[in-house]
Amino acid sequence: MDKRIITVAPTGAWPTKENNPNVPMTPKEIAEDVYACYKAGASVAHLHMRDEAGKGTMRKELFEETVKLIKEKCDIVINLTTSGDLDATDETRQAHLIAIKPDFASYDCGSMNWMHSSLFINHPKFLEALAVTMKENGVKPEIEVFDAGMLYNALYYQKKGFLDDQLHFQFVLGAAGGSTATVENLVYLKGLLPKNATWSALGIGRGHVPIMLATLALGGHIRVGMEDNVMFSATELAKSNAQLVTRAANLIKEAGYEVATPDDAREILKLKRG
Repeated sequence: MDKRIITVAPTGAWPTKENNPNVPMTPKEIAEDVYACYKAGASVAHLHMRDEAGKGTMRKELFEETVKLIKEKCDIVINLTTSGDLDATDETRQAHLIAIKPDFASYDCGSMNWMHSSLFINHPKFLEALAVTMKENGVKPEIEVFDAGMLYNALYYQKKGFLDDQLHFQFVLGAAGGSTATVENLVYLKGLLPKNATWSALGIGRGHVPIMLATLALGGHIRVGMEDNVMFSATELAKSNAQLVTRAANLIKEAGYEVATPDDAREILKLKRG
């Protein structure tokens, strides 16, 4: 039976309690939320941190506290962002990886206009340095792809030896400044994947469910969570991230597949045992 991985992105750097009062913010809230998602079927947790004002931050100690609390509860695969604050330095975007050595971390393989209001900068020198940091600390890159150019960038860094052969891609569709969340765009990006790559996809906002359904049909893994979508439907706020995970797990089962466990995910993604 095909096994499909559910990644939960519970917080992100942007949604607020005003957008949805159920968005977890503190390390304790995030850890409890992730544990509920684990019980509902998530095998990977993609984590962002928030400061006391609720803004995205790359503060190492918050990542350390949150990961410690999660690991006390379950063995879910830990996937840490390297881009949780547009004002972070190259050093603060990597410090938590060196301290925690998570299974996985995001590798945003290119720069872009962000939300029509700012710039999301991933300088080539930073990407080279980040790849070296990840290799030295046993962290697998999750290559975030907002448009086709980022995928081609990843192939360049693979050719140059910065990235290994077993690449994993996360297609992020629907961010303002990137590719829109359409099935046509998803099919196009999937067609560019190198052999032996694994991949996952998400649609932001209204593209959430259509992209999830198309991804399952095309053989990919899926990501859900309030980082990408605070709504359960067009008229209903999500009650929790676990509610979004439960729907994803039900869809996987209805499609005739099996929901991957954390150990399954480690095997599929060729991760170290965390």
